[in-house]
Amino acid sequence: MPRLAFLLCLLFAACGQVDYGATPAGRFKGSLFVMWVGEGGSSGDGRFVYVPNPRDPLRLVRATGTPRVIQPEMIYTDGGSIPRAGQLFRGFAPWGYAPAYMIHDWLFVARHCLTDGTPTQEERRIAEMEFIESAQIIAEAIKALIASGKVRENDVAPRVIAGAVAGPISYQRWTVQGECKTDRVSEADRAAAEAGIPGSGKSLRGLLRRGADGRMVPVAPAALVAAVSF
Repeated sequence: MPRLAFLLCLLFAACGQVDYGATPAGRFKGSLFVMWVGEGGSSGDGRFVYVPNPRDPLRLVRATGTPRVIQPEMIYTDGGSIPRAGQLFRGFAPWGYAPAYMIHDWLFVARHCLTDGTPTQEERRIAEMEFIESAQIIAEAIKALIASGKVRENDVAPRVIAGAVAGPISYQRWTVQGECKTDRVSEADRAAAEAGIPGSGKSLRGLLRRGADGRMVPVAPAALVAAVSF
């Protein structure tokens, strides 16, 4: 392992075993939106939501494996959970491989909701998926981004990221219990995100949602930060 990759593995708190070189490239289809729905917590970075385009949702079509198509649903996102020290190196920006990170993060939300017994129909499709496959999928997704020309080739970053998400901290997150409710996008944020979808018409005619006091209140559309299409 190159010295840089070794140091980055230490930053990512140990790397597991994923053979990035032997992993087949997946293929992205569809499009996604990233929306800002509030100022977030103490980090000050804001609260963001991944929103699949309802007319052509983002899908990762895998070369092998089951399910063959991964289609993530709406989730909160902060891009990749990259340690700040690691962000100094090319390929390790939190949003550098954003669609791949969103695929991976949704797999964890789905696993948490399967564990807690409250999965959606789409989440049930990954019920038999093992932890190591979630790390292999991010490798497939990063290769798909490279093949599509969305990102440049990188000899270090994809291998380290795939190894990091196969490590013990990631496994601990995979097996945690009681996280599904926290993971779910709130009713208010979901309504704001749906109102902010370009061309949906919802933001033009206005939306209402039920407030804490039971009364119907208007929804302010979320701010569109980015749109990505394949």
